[in-house]
Amino acid sequence: MKNLKLYKIIKERFDYVDGDLIYKDGKRAGTIAGSNTSSHGYRDIRIDGKLYLSHRIIYLHCHGYLPAVIDHIDNDKFNNMVENLRPATKAQNGYNSKLSKVNTSGIKGVSWHKATQKWQVVMKAKGKQIWLGCYSDINDAEAAAKKNREQLHGEFTNHGDVAA
Repeated sequence: MKNLKLYKIIKERFDYVDGDLIYKDGKRAGTIAGSNTSSHGYRDIRIDGKLYLSHRIIYLHCHGYLPAVIDHIDNDKFNNMVENLRPATKAQNGYNSKLSKVNTSGIKGVSWHKATQKWQVVMKAKGKQIWLGCYSDINDAEAAAKKNREQLHGEFTNHGDVAA
């Protein structure tokens, strides 16, 4: 196991309780490990001078291995319940993203196409951008986006809602 040393350390020092790691011993015994002071929005845990993202340490603690990417199923960076964490590829993690802050249509994958004066549907899958056509009615564009997203993204489908 690549992370065997780290795995042994976290099993020795922490208990997993309801989405948090709790210190087992010492002056911090019984308290939640880590802090939310990082700029990336995730909880950090310092172990032997190195910072780790808490959801990654929780996943390792509970599953015994550490995938390259871990996806928060509900998109809540602070919901580190082990049931909310799953291994993913970078692309799958992106599929499960929220609606972009710069989206102007309010529908993931749908934007206004000035040249045709219609709503266009564009999405990504397997590293490629896929154009799904233009629609006069935004509801038709939304339906096409949702249908195709489900086919292309499978269990990682997120239609842009706050929660997946």
